[in-house]
Amino acid sequence: MEKRTIKSWAIDDRPREKLLAKGKNSLSNAELIAILISSGNRCESAVALSKRILQSVGNNINELAKLSVEQLISFKGIGEAKAIAIITALELSKRRLLETTLEKPKITSSNNVFNLMQPIIGDLPHEEFWVLFLNNSNKVLAKNQVSKGGFTATIVDVRLLFKRALELASVGIIVCHNHPSGKLQPSNADKQLTKKIKEAGITLDIKLLDHLIITEKSYFSFADERIL
Repeated sequence: MEKRTIKSWAIDDRPREKLLAKGKNSLSNAELIAILISSGNRCESAVALSKRILQSVGNNINELAKLSVEQLISFKGIGEAKAIAIITALELSKRRLLETTLEKPKITSSNNVFNLMQPIIGDLPHEEFWVLFLNNSNKVLAKNQVSKGGFTATIVDVRLLFKRALELASVGIIVCHNHPSGKLQPSNADKQLTKKIKEAGITLDIKLLDHLIITEKSYFSFADERIL
């Protein structure tokens, strides 16, 4: 039995033709992936194979994006080229989201910060500490990674943080870091670091506006919880 390519399907079942006839929004996630991989295996179509891959990650595109080439090729019908095609498409989607967030760099709430930073650090397997440097209109002048740590901690040099703030003539900063564990509650070390940054900012007349702990799906705001 030969692989069932999309070209061998009935016209109404072809996702490419469906996209052309009804538009991209008419396609399911499985149909979009089927276009990427073109063919399935001897036992299932590209759409059926795509559905099975999605089911393995709970039909969650974010979880699918975490799969490695090795994990994808474990599915019968997915070779290295198809695995790379899936990973590439999802990475482009992530980068598009990052560029979209840069179009609205004004911060008016903690949710703005979460939407800006979650695509960058929300699903990392290690901790990273970032700073947003703001002007007096709360527009983001720059965002920089200050440190990169292990699974449970990262070390922050407060002097380097404020050196960059002074270079940008920033009047306010928002700091944030991720918790790979998914836990939102700040640790004692998080609270101590926040206090240290706030006190240093007072001396330099650069206000610490918030500190966010970010996970894949949610966040904790020191300012919202009134513990800043």
